[in-house]
Amino acid sequence: MRVLAVTSQKGGSGKTTLSGHLAVQAELAGAGPVVLVDTDPQGSLTAWWNEREASTPAFAQTNVSRLMTDLDQLRAQGFKLAIIDTPPAITLAIQSVIAVSDLILIPTRPSPHDLRAAGATVELADRSDKPFMFVINAATPRARITSDAAIALSQHGTVSPTTVHQRTDFASSMIDGRTVMEIDPKSKSSKEIVELWEYVSDRLEKNFRRIVFQHQAQNRRPTVQNTRFGRRQAEV
Repeated sequence: MRVLAVTSQKGGSGKTTLSGHLAVQAELAGAGPVVLVDTDPQGSLTAWWNEREASTPAFAQTNVSRLMTDLDQLRAQGFKLAIIDTPPAITLAIQSVIAVSDLILIPTRPSPHDLRAAGATVELADRSDKPFMFVINAATPRARITSDAAIALSQHGTVSPTTVHQRTDFASSMIDGRTVMEIDPKSKSSKEIVELWEYVSDRLEKNFRRIVFQHQAQNRRPTVQNTRFGRRQAEV
């Protein structure tokens, strides 16, 4: 099971909207079964999912103490992708989510405040040695600040080539548990989500294979036993 975390220190960055939309698009693209995981006490993703009439994606609510166990259970149940929505703060919950994720997606609005706030999330990802990428979200079409934001973010990590723009259909779709793809599959907003998922999916698979390869390589290393002070020491 691949695990994608959608996280940002800044409130209002669009984590919940992107989590729901990417989960639905992943199902539409055949990457399912997909499960949404809500770790935000505000429960915005939970409220959106409760309004859905569609049976997919599945949903799970958890907390920091149960996260590892719940993900193991979801993996055992046959889910192929878990997308985790997180609270808008650098908390123990976010640290725990990052630790179990294969890829961190950081939504960032093209504003100075959001750009500054992204640094804290990047620091956590770096500390955990987890791959991450930015997506510019809720951008104003043809605004110069959008391209400026992409350039600024690219100094710190990978930026999705797809920018998600501010449109009313995103807000209206979230009211009744739907997505822009389900309202109008041919809309500009739908096209952006489709392209974003294709890019995220590619990065997710590459990072997942890299992690598996590294894990297998480590397991093939010969064990070297050192003796110090008459006691067998673990290899470090």
